[in-house]
Amino acid sequence: MTTQEWSATESQLLAGALREFAQQTHFPVVFGGFVTADGVRVSTVLGSRTRSLEGLIVRPDRGLGGRAVTELRPRMTNDYGSSRQITHDYDGAVLGEGISTLLAVPVLVGGRARGVLYGGSWVASTVGDVVAAPGFRIAETLATELRVREEVERRMTAFGHIRSAPAPARAGLDAQQREELRASYAELRSISASVTDAALRERLASLEQRLAGLSGEAVVQDAASSEVTLSRRETDVLACAAIGATNAEIATTLALKEGTVKSYLQSAMSKLDASTRHAAVAKARRLGLLP
Repeated sequence: MTTQEWSATESQLLAGALREFAQQTHFPVVFGGFVTADGVRVSTVLGSRTRSLEGLIVRPDRGLGGRAVTELRPRMTNDYGSSRQITHDYDGAVLGEGISTLLAVPVLVGGRARGVLYGGSWVASTVGDVVAAPGFRIAETLATELRVREEVERRMTAFGHIRSAPAPARAGLDAQQREELRASYAELRSISASVTDAALRERLASLEQRLAGLSGEAVVQDAASSEVTLSRRETDVLACAAIGATNAEIATTLALKEGTVKSYLQSAMSKLDASTRHAAVAKARRLGLLP
């Protein structure tokens, strides 16, 4: 996956997540890395006293992190050196740093581990929910960022041949292609609603605009001068309605209350001077607001 165009590379995202991990959990040593063909390659270490953890590669099902990757759930030990629940392949690195208490939290994307965040302490201590819960949330946030990036790249690849096609070819989309494009547009809208990275949201918005112009449907000549402007949420809701989603389904997709969805939909209908959601969708498409 290409990441150079994002505001932050995956390595920078990992480093940011680990800094937050340390701040929120108060572990003095934090480290982590992404899953590679060889295992979890530790690429970032913060707060360590030695360099023993640098470059460590943790294989699946080996050590604490390997178990977290295999079992797809956090693992913890408050006495790493004497633990009988893990293999001790990495004692040289972990004990070399003097770590006793260790927490390993997998970063799960699409049902598979993409990386591991570790928190360690030089003294034996019990890690309760108050300490661990922030670490879980940070891993989930990192997973969301990675999932968004992967999905955007997948969508861009899928529609790359359409974007580069000449105008006559674009107009030749068949019904199935057009519906797939509209479903992709609605999905991207729902994904971007959860993104906090400003640069990533800007790129998503650019992609959405390109998709909106690929349906090949006729657009009214005065679309450019139309005074109709939908808010971001109104567009989100209308995009979902355009692919047949009910208010309840839209609410679930966009993490809104059903009443809020209804309010946004009514507002969009009013702006578009439409008496039904179907008429609103048709008008939005004619104005080039939806694909």
